[in-house]
Amino acid sequence: MSDVITLSHGSGGSSTKKLIDEIFAPAFANDTLLAMEDSAVVAGGEKIAVTTDSFVVTPLEYNGGDIGRLCVCGTVNDLLMRGAKPAYITCGFILEEGLDIKLLGRVVKSLAKTAKEAGVKIVAGDTKVIEGRGGLYINTAGVGILKADMPDISASKASVGDAVIVSGTMGDHHCTIMASRLGIESEIKSDNAPLTEMVEKLLNNGIPVHAMRDVTRGGLGTVLKELAESSGKTVYADEEAIPVSEAVRDFAGLMGTDVIYMGNEGKMVLILPGEYAGEAVDIIRKCRYGENAAVIGEVKEETGREGSFILRTALGGERNIDILRGEGLPRIC
Repeated sequence: MSDVITLSHGSGGSSTKKLIDEIFAPAFANDTLLAMEDSAVVAGGEKIAVTTDSFVVTPLEYNGGDIGRLCVCGTVNDLLMRGAKPAYITCGFILEEGLDIKLLGRVVKSLAKTAKEAGVKIVAGDTKVIEGRGGLYINTAGVGILKADMPDISASKASVGDAVIVSGTMGDHHCTIMASRLGIESEIKSDNAPLTEMVEKLLNNGIPVHAMRDVTRGGLGTVLKELAESSGKTVYADEEAIPVSEAVRDFAGLMGTDVIYMGNEGKMVLILPGEYAGEAVDIIRKCRYGENAAVIGEVKEETGREGSFILRTALGGERNIDILRGEGLPRIC
């Protein structure tokens, strides 16, 4: 096999077979995938959650992760946010001519390792090769199984008296990608992580979660504004209660970036009855990736502020936070 991807790798012939046999099949090996049928037949359930996503992050490898790990985390976390147990993933790889095959191999191994950590099986895949400059893009679909008696977990379910919880520090992935593109050496690492353990433990311990959302593009500000709009309630958060590492805070200050709009790839927001907040935070903190979980606010109902997200600032004022406007940081995921 050559050292880089060529158009012949997308021909469907011997080069394609060699790519599959030497790169993808060994990493993703399971009985369903290795049958190499046109579609996978898998066990299901009465209710399933389905999601799809595409990943175009640049650079392909960054401090703490890569596009392979990222695509699993993003897909799995979307399923978890509805209370589903992630079960299956499909992966479509769009490879640009000139892509370093060793880099591709590292990404594929990382993807397989993250899928194992998340507890999902890769059951189908595809590759296409296009002209380009050595890029790589991944499209995924994910399927999760919902228990028959699982209550509906939805942004619209946020209720008066609910607590607002975040599972960890904000802005880590955003700062990592920005620093990498600018060639700035930094100790900040991406938080890209599957949240399977903490969500399953919350639900298995009977925590009545009303809503969950993973904090990705648009950051915490966009997520909480959307939750407020979906529920018709007023969401409050305290700026000083939001966990942010010193490294991220300093970097954001240097770059003039507002942490409230900085994205993550391994953090979530939970909305649940206030009386369960302490127990929920304790469960999350005992899980991998959840050591910095914190209660940051509450849900209220105020005439004239329906659908608003209000950030109480460190100076004692209030900011009415809207969804992110404009481009933000492109190709963050």
